[in-house]
Amino acid sequence: MPRMTVNDRPIEFDMDPDTPLLYALREAANLTGTKSCGGGSCVGACMVLVDGAALRSCLITIAEAEGRFITTIEGLSRDRSHPVQQAMVAEQAIQCGYCTPGIVIAAAALIQRNPAPSKQEIEAAIPNICRCGVYPRLIRAVERAGRVVRRQESISAAPAPGISSADAAENVPALRVGNGGLGAAATPAPSSEETSPPEE
Repeated sequence: MPRMTVNDRPIEFDMDPDTPLLYALREAANLTGTKSCGGGSCVGACMVLVDGAALRSCLITIAEAEGRFITTIEGLSRDRSHPVQQAMVAEQAIQCGYCTPGIVIAAAALIQRNPAPSKQEIEAAIPNICRCGVYPRLIRAVERAGRVVRRQESISAAPAPGISSADAAENVPALRVGNGGLGAAATPAPSSEETSPPEE
């Protein structure tokens, strides 16, 4: 059973090791912000951070993700305060929203390694397809997020969620830890205390 850290929580997936990470996240861990796609043809809707790099989760198996740190859109910033999230709202670079999580993940990875990207670097780093055509606003949003990271600007455009993480977990049984939490196929990995032999 592949184990990995998802949004700072150790998780073990009781699934076929060849299962795409995308399906494990969506169906077993109930992290549906990562969008389903056509096995790579989406060009970005299913992006997640794997050890800090933006990768398409539909093309990675859970066996390949074993032992790695995965961050989904839900884990990027629980209060929507990430500079890319704020800039996307401020620049009105969100339309239908389907591709937005993948775009935000790809942009966050870019800004992390290069807070002052050129237009060409933004276009190369964010291959996501947006059928609504937000590209000019997307470029401005990423440039603006970079300025926030460099402390040249501040933004407060995206409101915090109207529900706390604890309340969300209470309302979504698959997210509860302890009562069969994280659905039938994903469970928190045992801690080192749980797996160490008892002291004599």
